[in-house]
Amino acid sequence: MAEGDNQNLLRIERDGAVLIIGLDRPEKRNALNDETIAALDSVFSKLPTDARAVLIHATGPNFSAGLDLSEIAERNVHEGVLHSRSWHQCFEKIEFGSLPVVAVLRGAVVGGGLELAAAAHVRVAERSTFYALPEGQRGIFVGGGGSVRVPRLIGVARMADMMLTGRVYAAEEGNVVGFAQYLVDDGAGYEKGLALARAMANNAPLTNFAVIQALPRIAEADPRIGYVMESLMAAVAQGSDEAKARVRAFLDKRAAKVERPG
Repeated sequence: MAEGDNQNLLRIERDGAVLIIGLDRPEKRNALNDETIAALDSVFSKLPTDARAVLIHATGPNFSAGLDLSEIAERNVHEGVLHSRSWHQCFEKIEFGSLPVVAVLRGAVVGGGLELAAAAHVRVAERSTFYALPEGQRGIFVGGGGSVRVPRLIGVARMADMMLTGRVYAAEEGNVVGFAQYLVDDGAGYEKGLALARAMANNAPLTNFAVIQALPRIAEADPRIGYVMESLMAAVAQGSDEAKARVRAFLDKRAAKVERPG
């Protein structure tokens, strides 16, 4: 059931411990306007205390065609900086919030839509998905954190190519270069994403928190600092009562083993 209409821009639902957020401007290809960003910011600022994972998807055939350009046509430089920083604030709450986030992609994942997708921790792409950064052809530059997050996924050279030439990646090639971790048939993305979010919701909360908060910082740190951070995080995680109970369950053969896929 929908929990409020968030100005009719987002569709909010629950599946047990999973909070489900749907972009709901299909007539605009789910272009991201200021009100949508503010609504997302509000949701991620006040996540339900009983939620353990988040699923972001979109109504209609497109995840998001990006920034609603009608809003920036007359902005001055100062207004542009503030606008960009409002996107940073929102997407940082997604990337470095308290819960793991899965994004289900289909159709257009373009410009700001790709920046939003890159802020999630796991991305599931349907075969209709395509990725583009047309800012170079529009005379603008990414402003929603794309220059930080997208190169982490695909590298600086590929991102520069997209912006300079208008290159578009289809779902299959995009999956190979790193835009998404999963590629599924059209219409199968939501169920796959929900299954992944449910699995995340069953993890120990402290482990999820460590993966979200510590892992990216360790990966970018000087290795000498990273190793110390890793040791501290490992000690904190394994010292929790829940971790001890889960390890005991495995040792007592009450937990599933890791098996070869397929």
